[in-house]
Amino acid sequence: MLLQRNKVMKILLSEIMYSKNISVRQLSARSGISKSTIDNIMNEVYSPTMENMELLAKALKVRITDLFESDYK
Repeated sequence: MLLQRNKVMKILLSEIMYSKNISVRQLSARSGISKSTIDNIMNEVYSPTMENMELLAKALKVRITDLFESDYK
């Protein structure tokens, strides 16, 4: 039996950045992740690596689990 993937993990980066009033440029400077990579994560062009998740969480002062929405958290 194959499991259908109805829901994908949603990255909450935009929402957290908005709530903390942080721009892509500021987050890039704080995290060391390029602006284009942050944009690609925010636009769901690709999923972030665990290393990027850790850097983003540290820069935003949140837990890694705060960065995504999942039924399996």
